[in-house]
Amino acid sequence: MTTEWNRITVISVCLDILISITCSNAVESDINCLKSVKASLRDPENLLSSWDFNDSTEGFICRFAGIECWHPDESKVLNIYLSEMGLIGGFPIGLKNCTSMTGLDLSNNRLNGPLPTNMTDIVHFLTTLDLSSNNLSGEIPVSISNISFLNVLKLDNNRFTGRIPYELGGLSRIKEFNVSNNLLSGPVPNFGPNIKADSYAGNLDLCGPPLPRCKGEPSKTSTGVK
Repeated sequence: MTTEWNRITVISVCLDILISITCSNAVESDINCLKSVKASLRDPENLLSSWDFNDSTEGFICRFAGIECWHPDESKVLNIYLSEMGLIGGFPIGLKNCTSMTGLDLSNNRLNGPLPTNMTDIVHFLTTLDLSSNNLSGEIPVSISNISFLNVLKLDNNRFTGRIPYELGGLSRIKEFNVSNNLLSGPVPNFGPNIKADSYAGNLDLCGPPLPRCKGEPSKTSTGVK
């Protein structure tokens, strides 16, 4: 009986240690995530001054400006809201270390350059991604179509070029999508009735429902469909 009890005790202790190590690694990952974000962006208005990594108290990053945690006493990032903070730089790839983040709002800043092609590896579990009103450029990465939990995707008021990846139409949970006021052209993804024409306004030459038919596309009459 004693031997069996000792065995159970050892297993219990080992599990506690394993859980502790796992949680510690997870917390360290999120701390490194925010360290990387701060290091990669210029902050001329010093609005990230509350991001003091010398603090070692439990859940200290949850008190940072723009950071919401899953629990206020656990350094596990749920959402990052850094809108209208005058931040300058490229898209922070260090966000990949915020592995449980579901919301990211970097709108109305001065972000520039292209988005990473491997967006799904960086922000895989997002439900909301708002990068509107920046100076982002290049093509919209096809990999965004693999961020399958997205409900909101706002890329409007940037300088994106090329075509909108048709694969984005496979985002079955999408409720809000906006790419207005960019430099996009070509056919738009098929989101069904959820997405209206004004989501595409102010681009070069977009076409296809809910916009006018693309040039060269046969009309219903010419195909015999009435």
